[in-house]
Amino acid sequence: MKLRFLILLAALFTSFAHAASGSILQRPIDLDTGSGTLHGSLLLPRSTSPVPVVLMISGSGATDRDGNNDDAGRTDSLKKLAWALARAGIASVRYDKRGVASGLPLAPDERSLSVEGYVADAVAWARQLSADPRFGPLTLLGHSEGALIATLAAPNTKATGLISLAGSGRPIDLILREQLRERLPPDLYARSEQLLDELKAGQLDEQVPPPLQVVFRPSVQPYLISLFRQNPAKAFGALEIPALVVQGEHDIQVSVADADALVAANPKARKVLIPGMNHVLRIVPMDLKQQVASYDNPDLPLAAGLARELAGFIKANR
Repeated sequence: MKLRFLILLAALFTSFAHAASGSILQRPIDLDTGSGTLHGSLLLPRSTSPVPVVLMISGSGATDRDGNNDDAGRTDSLKKLAWALARAGIASVRYDKRGVASGLPLAPDERSLSVEGYVADAVAWARQLSADPRFGPLTLLGHSEGALIATLAAPNTKATGLISLAGSGRPIDLILREQLRERLPPDLYARSEQLLDELKAGQLDEQVPPPLQVVFRPSVQPYLISLFRQNPAKAFGALEIPALVVQGEHDIQVSVADADALVAANPKARKVLIPGMNHVLRIVPMDLKQQVASYDNPDLPLAAGLARELAGFIKANR
């Protein structure tokens, strides 16, 4: 009798597990941009009525829909976040940007990339989701540089809220100057300053020393010029929808001061600081070795409380 009870109990738990996994639909989703197709991933909780939906916009460089970057490593940060929100009853779409992963055919030459192009794609995705009867209110969520893209896109969408997740509050050239000052010898830093000044003025420079190619290679300079024209805090201050600024206290790329700058520009925005959270949304000590290791470890759990804070904001903006 005891063995039979244990078998029945195991079967019951198995049925619960299947029911839980089956309550969330995972589907590919595409966007016809007119110049090609962008590919994304949809997570949709089963529901008899429209559910809130989040458009997730990834960070800088070759960062894909899941938050992974071939140069920096695999974290699955956005993928994990999407699943956490799905379990809270919130749908999401995350996509590969043009020029990245499955979006590479839309921009095989990175010279064609621009902030304006990324913003146009985000607006098109947002309009497609707003027209889909499966979805209710739309929230834009941008991580790192994606926060700037979301902010610039928001006025041309029907989004009811915006989340800046580890988004900069300063022009990006200022952050680059700060980061390069800490990492380069004096001669290379001086050359990097010259390059930054030229790009800020809209001027290309083909004579880039090999050690600086990763940041200033000629093919990426048109994108940097478009990026350096932007003022994240000014754009954030112009938002007319509810906004949430989420920042990790152990982020070595974007600081709490950046979050403060965004909120200073938009006092109606709410700021949430996650103790111990770093740039890839994990709890990591302020130790450089452990920080770097976390950028290539998808097994680390998301920072506790992050998904709860996001879900609360998303559900409040109906």
